Amino acid sequence: MAATANSDVQLVEWSLTGDRDAFRKIVERYQALVCSITYNATGSLTLSEDLAQETFVAAWKQLPELREPSQLRAWLCGITRFMVGKQLRRQGYEPIHAAETVDAIHELPASDPSPAAQAVSREEEAILWRALERIPDAYREPLILFYREQQSVERVAAELELSEDAVKQRLSRGRKLLHEEVISFVEGTLSRSTPGEAFSGAVLAALPLTTVSAATATASAAAKGSAAAKSGLFAAWLLSIGGIVSGIGAHWLVIRSAPTDRERRAQKIAFTSLWIFVLVWAVFGQIAVGMLAHRLQWRDETYFHIMAGFWWIYAAVAVTMTIVMLRRFLALRRESEKTGETFSTSARPMKAGTSALVWCGTYFGFFSWLIGAAWRLHDHTTAGIIAGLMVALCIWTTISLRRRAGIAALQTVAWHLTFTWTAVLVILNLSLPTWIALGRGTTLAEVHRLLPVWLIPLLTLALAIWAGFVMVLTKPKAQALVR
Repeated sequence: MAATANSDVQLVEWSLTGDRDAFRKIVERYQALVCSITYNATGSLTLSEDLAQETFVAAWKQLPELREPSQLRAWLCGITRFMVGKQLRRQGYEPIHAAETVDAIHELPASDPSPAAQAVSREEEAILWRALERIPDAYREPLILFYREQQSVERVAAELELSEDAVKQRLSRGRKLLHEEVISFVEGTLSRSTPGEAFSGAVLAALPLTTVSAATATASAAAKGSAAAKSGLFAAWLLSIGGIVSGIGAHWLVIRSAPTDRERRAQKIAFTSLWIFVLVWAVFGQIAVGMLAHRLQWRDETYFHIMAGFWWIYAAVAVTMTIVMLRRFLALRRESEKTGETFSTSARPMKAGTSALVWCGTYFGFFSWLIGAAWRLHDHTTAGIIAGLMVALCIWTTISLRRRAGIAALQTVAWHLTFTWTAVLVILNLSLPTWIALGRGTTLAEVHRLLPVWLIPLLTLALAIWAGFVMVLTKPKAQALVR
């Protein structure tokens, strides 16, 4: 084998014939990348190298499944992320749990050190991860790889398939998030933890004695695992679930205080329909779109445009249901007041405290996912502003409804909900591009390339026009009001 013949395609072809030296070159070429991904996910140098070795062993076994050898890097990353996801699911922990405290390190018995552990002490490893764990995944992974790849922006950009500008911005953001007093320590420790010849030798020693075997069914699972591992929205999902629960609780209190049996039945049907739609569309619908995007390999531009349309339809349906519900409740209230319909014996009039709970739950349902998104992306200022707005709206609405009842109360509710929808849309117009840029670790210019700057305002205007059309269409006729 010629020393100069070292392209991925050639190395894969030779490896497929059982050439272990060729596969060693593959391991040496990508071991820093694979170990960086596993360390970023686990926070443990020892565990990260174990997972990286498992990754290369799995790659050796599944090599016949690689249809495009030129995509070797992406294929290895897919297997790596699948192995990481499998490990975390099996042990049920997050990366932080893999790193012990410095005090606990001294209490543990000594074990055979890995090559990385020989260069980095356990105390240093613990301190290292305690510093890195504070950085979001989008910034931590490029930092780890940067100091393991001879501090080369070009190599990090190639490994992560990002532009050099995007890598520079992520590195800059990551450094700012680190405390100044530990930056020099992290750089030195990571540079000494780079896997060397001993790692590739260990991988070769772990390979089966036979040549490359037929691929197993885990190859396709690895590709799916790589897409699933990209999701960093778990915390935001939890906050959103809290918003859903509080919103459902608020509606339950509203139903309980309905003055008549007819209005209570109407509220049960309306609120149940609304929450079924919210859960199916916002949860299962989003998952389905993500799976479809992965299966069809959508480009980023395609994905962003489809998701914009997906959420516009969600907002349009939700606004429509809200308007129709309020129109229906107003009509029933007018009719019951006109006919003198007897109040239900099971009705529980809404007191001031109950009203406050209703509106706290309602507004938390409206704004919790926005607060979660801002907080997860470290946009704490915006998260605080949204939280303050939520509290102010709750107080304002509660006070506004204290001396109102019947139709007047429902009309006040309608105006407050209109203002709330407007506030949500304004927040999205002002913050969404910035949040996308923070989440992707890129610039606003790149975001506007994927999602044109005029698209969100245009969709907002279309939603406002649609809401006006629905209001006109559902406006009760004059004859009905007279009757």
